[in-house]
Amino acid sequence: MAHSFSLRVYYEDTDLAGIVYYANYLKFIERARSEWVRGLGVDQARLKSESGVVFAVRRVEADYLQPARFDDQLMVETRLIEAGGARLRLRQDVLRDGARLFVSEVTLVALTEAGRPARLPAKFRQTLAEIAAAGG
Repeated sequence: MAHSFSLRVYYEDTDLAGIVYYANYLKFIERARSEWVRGLGVDQARLKSESGVVFAVRRVEADYLQPARFDDQLMVETRLIEAGGARLRLRQDVLRDGARLFVSEVTLVALTEAGRPARLPAKFRQTLAEIAAAGG
């Protein structure tokens, strides 16, 4: 049960060789994660204001398989691997016409605004449990 996020590569995303600069893949998957969370019905600004909880990336493992180029239409697929009380692990792939260009595993943690670990709100944990039960 993957979430899909479509984007186009702009000139600003590329380096002198005309390929996507490696750090921009992290921006692409960040946008896709934000849309994934929004699609789950979570307003991150409200989550922060009501419960003081924010998300932070704890770890990223990434493999660059093929280059993307200017004007490519890309798809970022996001899948839940594991959800705990305060931590999420996601698989995020960037594809072009079905071919995998970039694969990553991202660990997110929930934190208070002071930077201390925080539990995810119960409703969000329940939603994640339902996604996990459905196969990610």
